[in-house]
Amino acid sequence: MTRSSPPSARRPENSVSHTLKLLQTQGGAALWLSIAAPILAGVLLVWQAWILASTLGQAIENVAPISTLLPGIFILLGIVLARAGLSAIADHTGIIAAERIKLHLRQTLFSQLLAKPPRAANSAASGLAAASIVDQVEALESYFARYISASAQGIVLPLVFGAIILPIDWVAGVLFLVSAPLIPIFMALVGWGAQVATDRQAKALSHLSGRFSDRLRGLLTLKLLGREEAETEGIVSASEALRQRTLKVLRIAFLSSAVLEFFAALGVAGVALYVGLTFIDYLHLRTSPLTLQLGMFLLLMAPEVYNPLRVMAAQYHDRASAKAALNEIEANLGTLSDERVDHTDNAPLPGKPIALEANNVTLRTPDHMRAVIEHVTLRVEPGQHIALLGPSGSGKSTLLEALVGLRDAEGDILLDGRPLSEWSEPSLRGRTFILTQKPRIIHASLADNMALGRPAASRADIEKAAELSGVLGFTAGLPLGLDTIIGEDGAGISGGQAQRVALARLFLRDAGLIILDEPTAHLDAALEQEIIQSITRYARGRTLIVATHSPAVAKNLDRAWRVTPTGLVEAPLSARAKGVA
Repeated sequence: MTRSSPPSARRPENSVSHTLKLLQTQGGAALWLSIAAPILAGVLLVWQAWILASTLGQAIENVAPISTLLPGIFILLGIVLARAGLSAIADHTGIIAAERIKLHLRQTLFSQLLAKPPRAANSAASGLAAASIVDQVEALESYFARYISASAQGIVLPLVFGAIILPIDWVAGVLFLVSAPLIPIFMALVGWGAQVATDRQAKALSHLSGRFSDRLRGLLTLKLLGREEAETEGIVSASEALRQRTLKVLRIAFLSSAVLEFFAALGVAGVALYVGLTFIDYLHLRTSPLTLQLGMFLLLMAPEVYNPLRVMAAQYHDRASAKAALNEIEANLGTLSDERVDHTDNAPLPGKPIALEANNVTLRTPDHMRAVIEHVTLRVEPGQHIALLGPSGSGKSTLLEALVGLRDAEGDILLDGRPLSEWSEPSLRGRTFILTQKPRIIHASLADNMALGRPAASRADIEKAAELSGVLGFTAGLPLGLDTIIGEDGAGISGGQAQRVALARLFLRDAGLIILDEPTAHLDAALEQEIIQSITRYARGRTLIVATHSPAVAKNLDRAWRVTPTGLVEAPLSARAKGVA
């Protein structure tokens, strides 16, 4: 199983570059086309410059008639149109590749986030997680859509241009080959400062986005406590910090462009000076005369030699932004790994009963200062149904969550003889089902809420689950039935109805271990008996653990245990009948 690094960890530079290269593979053919098209357009540029110089040379030196020049003009127009088409293809395919990569990365991050236990110690705050998946992933677009293509042009095209020009005119070729490499060198020096500033800007953006999201979610609490003004000032302060850091990044980006323009201007001026002095017969560095056609070709190519570097410089800050964004993503959500999760373990198939064993398990509060329950020893045979009894606050819910890895526990918990730590998250979640006292209900239809148990469930399966869970009992009088929209956390329905909606998810699953925490809470005695009978019928051949206060529920199960601060004590059948807990 792939494990994530702690959120506080920040990966080294070469590791971030490796991750960017791995993400590039998700761009597919579109990414390669976005790289190849501009290079091909650059090669056509040499032909375009030569045709243009030749046409002007014939028109000026030889005073050629227009009929002689027309073929060259038409070829020139064709090349211009071809280069424009290649440029449009490069832009379009670059965006397509970037969108594919962003979609893949968001799906990976979301799956990785869901694979973590909800109460994992290294889980990021919801605001930071949302900012990473939305904002920081979005910051990678320019890197994949434009920078990769621009860097390929900056590396390949100046060498191609220099190799073509050098045999034609060695002086201009040497000027190009000497001045062009200075630009990337000084850009790299500027880039070091840009990376530091961009890292700080990305961190400030995550801080602001996460803070705003979390404060928005807790707006009612802040209002009740009279903290709205203080939090508003805090957000304003964070916004100002982001503004200042963004301006620092822009200053460095402008400096990078200035460095490029300075050396590019020197190179173009050097070639122009060489051509001009040669034409007036002041320089004699050539063995043959410099023709008008060749001189114009060199002047036309002079700015084009530096143009790929100029494009790369314009996009250079996108590289720093991408690395900063990826660092921030991995700092908040953990390391992105190219390993694949192994789903082919030796865990039982879904639906097969799972044996559960807990040996000397102690559960503590999140701060580890107090034990909730100590020295729990429990063995549940495959297919056995048991009840956990005990007053509120005795630790039943905490114990149930620990049995399926949702809480840290001291001691050994084994499912089918395998330690809980050896189960992969997908296998563990696929083979177990837990219903807590406060199940998650989202703003959607009743049917959509039930389908969270199995998103691919058919309408017939959902209706069957609604029947078994008693949901149809209260939806029959609703105009839209199962398509009725409810609010967040079950707004619009009662607590008992929300419990039945969540319970319906059980009947859409095929889990081998079923854990239910007060599944019949808020139900009347008749409906309680009906629901528990549906549960026990469905759980035949599966392992079932139910935490309950109800003696009527407990007597439908095979055995019962009473939860005490020092462990579990078996409750005799007679005690269960009397409702002793």
